[in-house]
Amino acid sequence: MTDIECQPVAVSRRICAPARDIFQVLADPARHPEFDGSDSLRGAGSTALISGVGDIFVMKMYFPHLGDYEMNNHVVEYEQDRRIGWEPEAGRGHPGAGSSWGQRWSYRLTPDGPDATIVTEIYDCSRAPEEERAGMDNGRVWAGAMAATLERLDALCGHHRDANQPRPDGRGG
Repeated sequence: MTDIECQPVAVSRRICAPARDIFQVLADPARHPEFDGSDSLRGAGSTALISGVGDIFVMKMYFPHLGDYEMNNHVVEYEQDRRIGWEPEAGRGHPGAGSSWGQRWSYRLTPDGPDATIVTEIYDCSRAPEEERAGMDNGRVWAGAMAATLERLDALCGHHRDANQPRPDGRGG
């Protein structure tokens, strides 16, 4: 399969929260384990908030076949309250330390009214080696974890209305 045939995997969810509130969580590496749907994040190895392209943040990870290791994430997309993305590089404890595989994780936030946002998580492995892409079905293996991530992000950031409370239009729940 050529790079052109390998399209990014994207999963979207409408979250009842302003984009700025969601972005604050995404830009804080210490909060990432709270919404990680892959259950592979164990904590932040760096505590600084992401503030722009060129930043690097470290995440402590665990996968059964690798054990504990770190990933150094290079921020390559940043538009305040709209998009944020990084390209991971294997770090301390990873057998491929110092290597990157042409993968990118990003989030796009699109306001949907004053208090809601369409959040799209995107995984792009189109620049990864073909054998790497094949081993993860061109990134599609991550779709379930991405959906779980957005569900958890919604639970963290969303302003959920109790079914028994009146709706904003004044009608019952």
